[in-house]
Amino acid sequence: MSKPSDLVQGTLDLLILKILALEPLNGWAVSKRLRQVSGDTLQVSDGSLYPALHKLEQEGWITAEWRASENNRRAKFYSLTRLGRKHLEKEAANWTRLSDAIAGVLRLEEV
Repeated sequence: MSKPSDLVQGTLDLLILKILALEPLNGWAVSKRLRQVSGDTLQVSDGSLYPALHKLEQEGWITAEWRASENNRRAKFYSLTRLGRKHLEKEAANWTRLSDAIAGVLRLEEV
């Protein structure tokens, strides 16, 4: 299982932005979706998730509003902003470029 400290700097932000690009979610649902789509490989603690959400909100990449959750409890739901979508596109392209470069190095044949 990957821990947030195992992730490349900024990766958690990128993952959160991508998840929120699909639909507005509360923090618990973001964490659950990350676990689901990664086959339980990526798990994030509340101590990492909520500071990241707060930072993304301060950057203007997401907004938050209080609403009722699935179980009718009050929860903060996060949505991607237009600025956040542009940032996601840029960072996703950077991630693809970087991961392709790393994959190229890992494919090198040993002599």
